[in-house]
Amino acid sequence: MNGPVALLTVAVVIAALVVRTAITELREPGSARRQWADAGSPRAIGVGAGSGAALGLIGWQSSGYAALAWAVLAGILVAFIVGGSSGPSRR
Repeated sequence: MNGPVALLTVAVVIAALVVRTAITELREPGSARRQWADAGSPRAIGVGAGSGAALGLIGWQSSGYAALAWAVLAGILVAFIVGGSSGPSRR
């Protein structure tokens, strides 16, 4: 996949996540802040940064700059998942 197409695809995925978060926020005010706050925990940031760096290094060797955008997106998603799974639910 060439660079501009890869970046556009990453932008579309990020836009879909933003729209999903906005719809959730409209249905239940304050939910987006709670949902993404856990992704900012030190544990989630560390795991997300580590996985993003590993994927970026591997992807850089095969695809160059285009892989870095995917690695950043993967790191953010891993931080979101790890942050959401750390601790009891607040509901």
